[in-house]
Amino acid sequence: MYKYVIKGGNRLEGEISVSGAKNAAVAIVAATILCDEPCVLENVPDISDTAICAKILREMGASINYTNKNTIQIDTKNIKSPVVPYELARTMRASSYFLGTLLGRFHEAYVPMPGGCDLGDRPIDQHIKAFNCLGATDEIVSGTVHVKADDLIGCQIYFDINTVGGTINAIFAAVKAKGLTIIENAAKEPHIVDLANFLNSMGADIRGAGTDVIKVRGVERLKGITYAIIPDQIEAGTYMVAAAATKGNVLIKNVIPKHLESITINLRKMGVKVEEFDESVRVSVDGPIMKTNVKTMPHPGFPTDMQPQLSTLLTIAEGTSIVTDDIFDNRFRYVAELRKMGAEITVKDKVAIIQGVKCLKGAPVKATDLRAGAALVIAGLCAEGVTEIDDIYHIERGYESIEEKLSAVGADIKRMYFQPKETMAIGG
Repeated sequence: MYKYVIKGGNRLEGEISVSGAKNAAVAIVAATILCDEPCVLENVPDISDTAICAKILREMGASINYTNKNTIQIDTKNIKSPVVPYELARTMRASSYFLGTLLGRFHEAYVPMPGGCDLGDRPIDQHIKAFNCLGATDEIVSGTVHVKADDLIGCQIYFDINTVGGTINAIFAAVKAKGLTIIENAAKEPHIVDLANFLNSMGADIRGAGTDVIKVRGVERLKGITYAIIPDQIEAGTYMVAAAATKGNVLIKNVIPKHLESITINLRKMGVKVEEFDESVRVSVDGPIMKTNVKTMPHPGFPTDMQPQLSTLLTIAEGTSIVTDDIFDNRFRYVAELRKMGAEITVKDKVAIIQGVKCLKGAPVKATDLRAGAALVIAGLCAEGVTEIDDIYHIERGYESIEEKLSAVGADIKRMYFQPKETMAIGG
């Protein structure tokens, strides 16, 4: 097993290049099932989630070839069965996307209930609603979702809540359906736009991605293409906060500044200087971090995936801040770990009250999910002393070479192997 060992107190200074977007990549890799020819995907992040997606495709019969660590050629023509391997699907939330792509291609799919970070109940009822509207039936047998349709017919789909996954699966199922599908109350995240651009480049007819009404006119086939995935806005935001927390000066490259607007706005409210360029942002701090109040919202609001990182920065801000996050039930699980480092945070339902302290203190902590793990890395970077973070596999689901990128701008962070105590006891 591995952990991160961070000696805090170093000011980050230099340049960091952001990798491809995790949330776009896992959807686009799954989308290749709908294509009748090989596809080449560039700027794919070298993280465990994309590796698992590729492994799922390979075990189903697809040809997967890596040109380099960030470029993959995928040919799914030899997939014959719409069944996703159970154990692999259980490790990640994005495995639910195979429901839509397999249904779109085979008119049938068997996909285990998805796994991923434990952020409370994240049902797929809206996904199923979309499939039903298109003409599919559904059942759950022994933890596996089975959807089937004789024909997929274009229709009108209205989501009861804002759902990124549901919107993506509705697009997948509608791409080759007969006629026009109108998706209302659709999610508007950048990776949905990227997915639509990818599918349209292959010959799909999708309009309105990035708005709350998406129209999909079904086509008979999709052709193979070469496509580069957009930069990861959450990775970029994480490094923006890390630069601020260490009172650093960091140029964050390979970004789309418009995707970062809600993060930039909140950092500026806290006294952080953010300069925007064509494909980069510079983050620096020359004064105190100020308190602020934050509420997570669907895009273009402040993303829930950035809440733990920004909350960590607020633990060393002057004054009392209030953070509201009602998107996921367990998003504040990481608070107990920050308290071990001296943070003063009170959580009531889905609201965190954060009283800023002079500094955090290094301590042994555990990553409870992907973004919580990133928050603990930030805490370790700005804390006094040494912080050891266990369960870093959560972090490596979504951040490519995080220790290398941070080390390059001055962080003292190492990825170290350790033997679990229970294993050592047995061996002794």
